Formats: sequence, structure tokens, C-alpha cells
Amino acid sequence: MSIKPPIMHLPIETADSGFYKGFAKNVTITGKLLVGALIVWAVAFPDQAGAVLSSINGIILATFNYWYVYVMAFFVAVCLFLAILPASGRLKLGHHDDMPEFSNFSWFSMMFGAGIGIGMLTFATAEPMYHWAKNPSTIQELTTGSTADNVRAAYVWSFTHWGLAAWAAYAIVGLSLAYFSYRRDLPLTIRSALVPLFGHSLSGFLGHLVDVVAVVATVLGVSQTLGFGVEQFVSGLSRIGFGDWLYTVTADGGQKVSTAAIVFALLVIMGASTLSALSGVGKGIKWLSNINMGLSFFLLAFFLIFGSTFFGLQALFLGIWDYLISIPGNIMTVWVDDGTEQAAALAGWQGGWTIFYWAWWIAFAPFVGVFLARISKGRTVREYVLGAIVIPAFMCFVWFAIVGGTAIDLELNGNADGAIAGAGQSDQLFAMLAVILEPTMAWIMSVIVVVLLLTYLVTSADSAVLIINTINAAGDEGPKARPHILFWGAALACVVGGLIVAGGLGAIQTAMVIGALPFSLVMALMGVSVLKAIWRDSKRHKAGVPATKADMAAEPAE
Repeated sequence: MSIKPPIMHLPIETADSGFYKGFAKNVTITGKLLVGALIVWAVAFPDQAGAVLSSINGIILATFNYWYVYVMAFFVAVCLFLAILPASGRLKLGHHDDMPEFSNFSWFSMMFGAGIGIGMLTFATAEPMYHWAKNPSTIQELTTGSTADNVRAAYVWSFTHWGLAAWAAYAIVGLSLAYFSYRRDLPLTIRSALVPLFGHSLSGFLGHLVDVVAVVATVLGVSQTLGFGVEQFVSGLSRIGFGDWLYTVTADGGQKVSTAAIVFALLVIMGASTLSALSGVGKGIKWLSNINMGLSFFLLAFFLIFGSTFFGLQALFLGIWDYLISIPGNIMTVWVDDGTEQAAALAGWQGGWTIFYWAWWIAFAPFVGVFLARISKGRTVREYVLGAIVIPAFMCFVWFAIVGGTAIDLELNGNADGAIAGAGQSDQLFAMLAVILEPTMAWIMSVIVVVLLLTYLVTSADSAVLIINTINAAGDEGPKARPHILFWGAALACVVGGLIVAGGLGAIQTAMVIGALPFSLVMALMGVSVLKAIWRDSKRHKAGVPATKADMAAEPAE
């Protein structure tokens, strides 16, 4: 059988004029209708929306837990295999003469800020603290919660959730898109990554369906991240003295974020992000990313100097060792409720933590993946994988060890006296600053954290808006119509606000887990597709058959 050149042209119908000029109307309008329906449902029928979403979420967690665990392991295996293999690792995501558009610092800053920055500020303190109190080791009675012998187990799971698997989910999407868009000049949209499997049929209904699934997953994944960020932003505003109106008293005597606070936070965040999105990747997003990376290093340096440095460094090195040797077991283990108390506890813990995280990373992957592809043109596969998986994972480990380790040490030695452990998830970082510093300095550092949090929120939101428009515009990376940027900025704000009103962060979480499921299938197919493409291209290279547009152009005329 003769080897043929790959498909290098995938026509996607876009509007020639009118409001949707340059956009694939089937994708754009369908995506808007689905997201709009979710907003109306959550706001008009909050109790019903919360109950239905929770019911579907329970079914998914019970039925697809094996799928989520194994598909994430598959993403890690594909990325590492392609990076390690000499033939594929040297391949450039682009043509031979393409060079990276951004410096290494800007590239890493944009990647890190869009991918994990917000969650890091919330969970670098909260997650080690939670797992220190309870994790599978304590459930199995191998360690004792909230004691020194449970610290290493706490970091195994913190690193598992924020390590190689998280970034591999992003990387597999970005790698697939960059490979097909910059080597074969296919549109920078999700459907292009499936061309080796489905060919020209992706120009029609099947391709539209893939892109719509990606848009909805992106909206829900980013909404989850923004939801965590909004709550922590409000906690920060409360800490620096914005007033009691930020919270309302619940029926049981507790407190929750007020509707006014949610509206105020979303107006500030989405207003700034929309302005940034209008300026494009090379201006607003790039500069914001560099600013928040600089502030992140400042905050990390503060904890290195004033925090529990020795405890944190010990947690870092021991945690990385424990994590690496635990990988085969932890990323492949599925706990099932067999009716015993311990099995039920393990299955519940995994559903609430590991499965939730895998769904979150999958839902976030179309946004971060397209963004990674957009900023990674001209880099080799090996450089891309190391930059998109290993380095960000290590940075997360440093944050979790130094910041979270300081919180654990303060509770262990009694200095915190329960002030950190007793604070809410969104307030634990600010509570720790109040323990470490005297009131004036704690206030100043809290202001810095609020500013850093705002820049991360804005970077994630404006990047998401641009990526949604890129998918809707059939991969067009140029400037998009302002009304569409404004619409998606408002839609993200309404989804976050509506779902929080419907059931708090839990409602966003359940909606996101549901939205991630269909896109997880698309991602699995993307992994198979890129493996097939690279293998076929190696055959083409040996046979002297063009594999890129540049190869086609270089062929002598007959």
C-alpha cells in the first residue's frame, strides 16, 4: 500500500457577513444557547438545578470512576512516551524555520497563570491541611490524622492531584493541537486534532459537535476555577477591611458569602478580564502574566524567609520521593464501595477529591490546551512536554511544601492554636498570615495576596474568553468581534454567579464533573490521534512522502 501525504486542509464553514462574520455559526450559536440555558435554569430554579445536578453527579461518580482514573493515566503515558522517544521528542511544533514567539519566562508565566495559578493560592494551604487531617492512610488506619506521622501521606495526595497527571491533561490537548495546526496548517480548533481518525467528516456535524463539547467544558471548567477565586477574593477583601456586607448569616448561625459580594467580585474580575481580552494575548494577557509571576515569586520568597523553611523543604524533598514511588499505584487505584464502612469512606474520599480533580483538569483542558498550543509554536515536542508538565508540577510542589508546610508546622507546634485549621478553605492563607505577622504587616501582605489573586483571576478569565472565541471562529487566532468577547465575559460571570446562588461551589463542581465527561472521550481520542499521526509521519519520512505543508512546498515541480 502506498503512503499518502496527510490531510492538510480542513474546511470549516464560517459566516461571510453579519454579526457572526468569521465565526462558525453552528458552533457559536449552539454553545451560547446551551450556556444561556444553564444560566437561566440555575437562576430561575436554583433548588431544582442543584438537586438535578447533584443526582447526575452521583451517577457519574459511581459509574465512570474507573474511566476517569484510567484515562488520566493514559494522558501521562502518552506525553512522557512522546517526550522520551528520540524520534518524536525532536519534532518541532511548527515548520523547520519556526521560532518561539515568546521568551521562556513569558511562555512559562502565561502557561502557569492560565493553568493553575488561582487554585494554587487557594489549595497550597488548604489541601495539605485537609489531607493532614484525613486521607486514605488515615481511613485505613495506617496513620493518625493531624499528627506528625501523617504529614508525608498528606503530601503524597497533594502532589498526586497537582502533579504530572494534572498537567498531562493540559499537555495532551495542547500537543495535539499544536502538532496539527502548526505542522499541517489545520485550524487551531479542537476538531483538527482528530483528523487522523475521522478525516474530512470533521468539516461537518461531527466537527461541530466536538467543538461545542469543548466550549461547554471550557465554560464549566473555568467557572469552577473562578468560583474558588471569587470566594478567596471576598475573604481577602474582608481581611483588609471592606466591611461586614461581604457575608450573610446562615440559619445555623454560620456565615456565607453574600450575593452583593459575589456580584461585586464578578464585576471587578470580569470587567478587568474583558478589557484585557480585548487587547489580545501579546499585550494585556502577557503583561498580566508577567506581573502575577513576579508577585508569586515575591510571596513564595516571603514564606521561604518568614515561614517554616526547614519543615517546608523537608516536606518538598520527601514529598517528591514519596510521590514518585507512589505513582503507579495512586494513579491506577480505584476504590469501590463494597458495603463495608472503610470501602465506603475510601470511595467517598476518592470521589470528592481525586475524581473531582481529574474532572476539573479535563474540563479545564480545552481552554488551557488551546492556549498552550497558541503560545508554543516553534518549540520541540520534548521542550513542550518538559515545559508544560515537569516544570509547572515542580512549581506546584514547591508552593504546597513551603506554604502548606508552614501552615501544618504552625498547627503542630501550637503557634496557630487552631486558627488556620479552623478557618474556611478560602480564608486559610489569610489566617496563616495573621498568625505569622503582626497586624499591620499582615494587612499589607493580605493586600498583596488580593492583588495577586485578582491578576490570576483576570488572566484565567480573559484567556478563556479568547480561547472560546478561537474555537467558535474555526481556529482563527486574529482579533475577534468585540460583542462576542463581551458576551462570553458576561456569560462566565453569570455561570459562576448563577451556580453559586443555586448551590454554592458544590453546584459548580457538579456541573463541571458532568460537563467534563463527554470531553474526556474527545481527549482520549486526541491521544490516540497524535500517536497515530507521529507514527505515520515517521513512515512518510522514510518513504520520502511530505508530512507538513513546508515539505509540500519544498518538493520540486514535476
